[in-house]
Amino acid sequence: MNAYVYGYGRAGKERLIVVDLGVTFPDMDSSPGVDLIMADLAWLEENADRIEAIFITHAHEDHIGALAHVWNKLRKPVFARAFTGRIGQLKLEEAGIPAETIQIVEPRPHAIDAGPFAVQFVPVSHSIPESSALVIDTPAGRIVHTGDFKLDGNPIVGEAFDPVLWHEIAQEGEGVKVLVSDSTNVFSPAPGRSEATLAEPLTKLIADQTGMIVATTFASNVARLKTLAEAGVAAGRSVCLLGRAMKRMVGTAQETGVLKGMPGTIPPEEAVKLPRGDVMLIVTGSQGERRAASAQLSRGKYLGLEMKEGDSFLFSSKTIPGNERGVIRIMNAFSEMGVDVIDDHDGLYHVSGHANRPDLEAVHDLLRPKMLIPMHGEHRHLREHAKIAQAKGIASEVAINGSMIDLSGHVPQVVEYIEAGRTYLDGSVKIGAMDGVVRGRIRMALNGLVLVTVILDEQDQPLGDPWVETMGLPKLGRGGANLVDQIEDEMTDFLNRASVKVLSKDDKMDEALRRIARQVSMEEIGKKPEVIVVTSRLTDE
Repeated sequence: MNAYVYGYGRAGKERLIVVDLGVTFPDMDSSPGVDLIMADLAWLEENADRIEAIFITHAHEDHIGALAHVWNKLRKPVFARAFTGRIGQLKLEEAGIPAETIQIVEPRPHAIDAGPFAVQFVPVSHSIPESSALVIDTPAGRIVHTGDFKLDGNPIVGEAFDPVLWHEIAQEGEGVKVLVSDSTNVFSPAPGRSEATLAEPLTKLIADQTGMIVATTFASNVARLKTLAEAGVAAGRSVCLLGRAMKRMVGTAQETGVLKGMPGTIPPEEAVKLPRGDVMLIVTGSQGERRAASAQLSRGKYLGLEMKEGDSFLFSSKTIPGNERGVIRIMNAFSEMGVDVIDDHDGLYHVSGHANRPDLEAVHDLLRPKMLIPMHGEHRHLREHAKIAQAKGIASEVAINGSMIDLSGHVPQVVEYIEAGRTYLDGSVKIGAMDGVVRGRIRMALNGLVLVTVILDEQDQPLGDPWVETMGLPKLGRGGANLVDQIEDEMTDFLNRASVKVLSKDDKMDEALRRIARQVSMEEIGKKPEVIVVTSRLTDE
């Protein structure tokens, strides 16, 4: 859900730029039924007239995924490099927003003037092509916003990290005042490894397989897709890509010129006809997504292709925390088929796209900032990164969501907190996390639902017995009797005894019938369900 705002000017009148507009993904425990989660941009929408521009550092969903959903509220020019911009344009077009909203820009030394800001895109290596840090020059000093990055001299696809270029950035003018830096891998003690180190082990692994081999990785990791495809071809296999997101990423990378030399691939209908030992599939779904190609294969046939005993399935990826359950489900399903599942516990078949602790410290030494604001990671990652900086004499501050930090002095200071909640994309509408919609959905999922219908005549007397329906509750109580019958019996007794004063008031009826439904349910099944009471009254014509 990355969304950062930089401002310069008099307090309350600052001109603003926005860096990244991303999403995160829901889970069944905390946000069942939700499609996407993005930052609540209410404060930004209220101050949209002060925004100069939006800058997107790279095309991962947690940095660009919200753009098409929120742009109509902000309506400001968007700047990105070619690959990132094309991914963004496709998203905007799907939302009915003109593609030219995103302006494609060249990297440093080209600068975009946005009010009091001059912004340069600086190439960095990451797990997606054309990732960029931003050098943001202001009248109060230079800020370097790293985005996601790693120190990789040979990333296969995209630009290598260039220490000479970064040395220049540190030397210009008065140097770097503020470094706003990726903290994702701050607890990883060894230097990061290059994407190029995977070619040999992957080639050997694939060459050693006899049945069909299927590999999954992040669809956006174009370098990994190329390495996997090259390894498959080297093993004498035809390569087939499965998954819309993967095909889109490869197509966009080729269209924008960042991917060259990608081996040719075959369509699924051709792969079906070949001997199993001659085929390699590269598929989406490395994080256990239920609708992705990996999950579909784990449930049976997908586009005519299926896994069988003697085949192999490779996870060339790291499982993002929170996705373990879905990934393990797929692994077990393949195992039951007799498929050999290979993951990356030994580090042979995946490298991270983020800088490890020694690499972060190397960047501190290279840029020599006066201040450091950690970003990207959980609170413990931010706090650890701040400690590392402070140990080197670099002033640092942990910025939780909603923090407004003054960077104009010698040390960063939190001066205000902005309400920064979450917005859910729920189907085709956006709702607030605190609106109660998802909370009600969770309560129904945990406790079940009882629907009570009562009809009263013109004299406010019951017309027949109440009618009860249940959902998500056992049919029989602990005594073996029908739960619905017991609730209806208790309600009938109540209605026969109730005074006209109670029967004539909907709120009193609602309260009483709700209490009965919950009491009976608690006694019989140990649950207090959600209860909806529908009271219908006949009237004189």
